Amino acid sequence: MQTQTAQIQGLIDRIGDQGSAHQYRTKSGSTQTFPVLIENHQQGLKAIFQVLSELSLLTTISDLLCIGHRVVHGGEKFCQPALIDAAVLAEIKKTIPLAPLHNPANTIGIEEAMDYAKGVPQVAVFDTAFHQTMPDYAFRYAVPTQWYAEQGVRRYGFHGTSHFYVAKQAAQYLNKPLETLNLITLHLGNGASMAAIAAGESIDTTMGMTPLEGLMMGTRSGDLDPAIVFYLSRTLGLANNEIDNALNKQSGLKGICGENDMRAVHKMADEGDQQAQLALAMYSYRIKKYIGAYTAVLGRVDALVFTGGIGEHDAWLREQCCSELSVLGIELDAIKNQQSQGDLREINQAGSLAKVLVIATNEELEIAQQAEQCVVG
Repeated sequence: MQTQTAQIQGLIDRIGDQGSAHQYRTKSGSTQTFPVLIENHQQGLKAIFQVLSELSLLTTISDLLCIGHRVVHGGEKFCQPALIDAAVLAEIKKTIPLAPLHNPANTIGIEEAMDYAKGVPQVAVFDTAFHQTMPDYAFRYAVPTQWYAEQGVRRYGFHGTSHFYVAKQAAQYLNKPLETLNLITLHLGNGASMAAIAAGESIDTTMGMTPLEGLMMGTRSGDLDPAIVFYLSRTLGLANNEIDNALNKQSGLKGICGENDMRAVHKMADEGDQQAQLALAMYSYRIKKYIGAYTAVLGRVDALVFTGGIGEHDAWLREQCCSELSVLGIELDAIKNQQSQGDLREINQAGSLAKVLVIATNEELEIAQQAEQCVVG
């Protein structure tokens, strides 16, 4: 795999807000932050291209090979990156009911980029695409078939770009073709999901029709009895949007102990806060339970891969998730687990049947690579 290095990485945050800011970091490590009012996506693109020009990274917009766009939801239509034209954009808009919080913003970004950088190929890379290899018995819900056929009610999965990236990195490290490997990948951040990868393809993942299903997360509940929604509506008189907000933004770690930043939760737990201790126990238990389930589904696990902000940096959590899993062939090395150097490291004992790897994810690089491949083949 050819090594590629980002010349510049940046972020424009809180577009349309008084607190908006433009931040970027160059290849040399220099970081600049400009508190500046960015009223809309068009102004954001203008600010980005201005910086690229000032740093002599871009002479004209036409110098660009392509622009890659992360699109959260591609529905069943997209299982690969897509070169964006009017027809593709129309299909992306059709998925807005499936991702009402994300796809509208993704669409605006695409439209503004197409207008601002006329003639530059635009490529959509979908969070859901990697999971489109799931078999029907894994992605279907046991609900009326009409719901699936007409409303698209099924499991789609998310974080696919990250799961695919670290799976490829694991294959490279193990010096084996991805198509020969069975992996369990764990993307653990404020949002969290796991994937069961058989012969290089996703066959199951924890998130569902929306990112709410699956693991306990920073502010999302993860798996729960759907009848709880009806119970809360009857007993508390909560409207659907109130319950939706509570399950997505007031639950998870935050719902149990009041904090969704894992570092703060650890600090509280270390200071004896019982709710924080409970939150950590719940969080790691859910992950451990899915490791067991996915091991059963895969039959053989070549590697367990931790990634994401929490997965990469939380040694305590990795130890809890892997404890007493020797029966599954997973044996963590406590000393290696505490080490934090490098973007890819092996933290299992020498005799572990399954490797345990920590791999830094790079979704931006994966989007760039997929966009390039879509354009040049």
